[in-house]
Amino acid sequence: MQKFSLNSVLLQEIFERAKPMGHYEEVDNLNLGFGFLYYGLARSLRPKHLVVIGSGFGFSVVCFALGMKDNGEGMLTFVDPSYSLFKDGPFKTIGGADNWSRPQKVHDHFKRFGLEDIVTHYKLTSDQFFASYEALGLPQIDIAFIDGSHAHDDVKHDFLKTVEHVHKNSYILLHDSNIYVREIIGHAGVKKWIKLLKKEKEFFETVNFPFSSGVTLVRVLQNKIWRYTKQ
Repeated sequence: MQKFSLNSVLLQEIFERAKPMGHYEEVDNLNLGFGFLYYGLARSLRPKHLVVIGSGFGFSVVCFALGMKDNGEGMLTFVDPSYSLFKDGPFKTIGGADNWSRPQKVHDHFKRFGLEDIVTHYKLTSDQFFASYEALGLPQIDIAFIDGSHAHDDVKHDFLKTVEHVHKNSYILLHDSNIYVREIIGHAGVKKWIKLLKKEKEFFETVNFPFSSGVTLVRVLQNKIWRYTKQ
C-alpha cells in the first residue's frame, strides 16, 4: 500500500532543509502555506512531467515532488544554474545561495526526502535549458513553476518558452506575484507580466493568491498555443 508522505517529522524537515521563503508559510504550526497548494496540485492533477525553474533551497521542488511520489508516478525537472549573490553578484541573482553546484550534494539533498528518483536537476540557465529541450528528450509539461529571475523580460522569456512545451489544461505557476515594492522600483516584473496575460482571455485563465510574496496560477486553454504567442 502506498504511504502518505506528509507527517510532522517530514514537515519539520522541510522547514529546516528546504527553507520556504515567501510561500505564506508558518513554522510554528508546521503550515507549509503555498507548499500544501503545490503538493495538492501534484496529487490532484497527477502530472507526468513537472518543471520547476529556480529555487533557493528546493522548497517548491520538494513539495511538488512529494505529491508525485505519493501518486506513484511522474518526473520532476528542476532547472537552476546555482548562482550565488556573493559569487555572481546582484545582477544575476537575488538571494542565491549556490546550493546546486555539486551533483552529489544535490542528490543527497533530495534523497533526504526520498525524492532522488523523481527529481532531475539541470545546472543550466533557462535559456540553455530550453535550447536543449528536444535534445534532452523531455516530454510535454503538465505543470510548470517559474521562480527564476524576476525581471520582466526574464519572466516573459521563461513563460513563453514554457508555453512552447505545454498543452491544453497544463498549469503554469508564477511565484512572487505580490512583491509590490520591487515591482514599483522596477526590480521585478512578475505582476506586470500577469497583467498582460489577463488580457489574453482566449488563451489563459488566471487565479492570483495575493498572500505573502504571492503566487499566480495560470491555466492554458488551448493546444499548440505557442503558435499564437509568436505572432
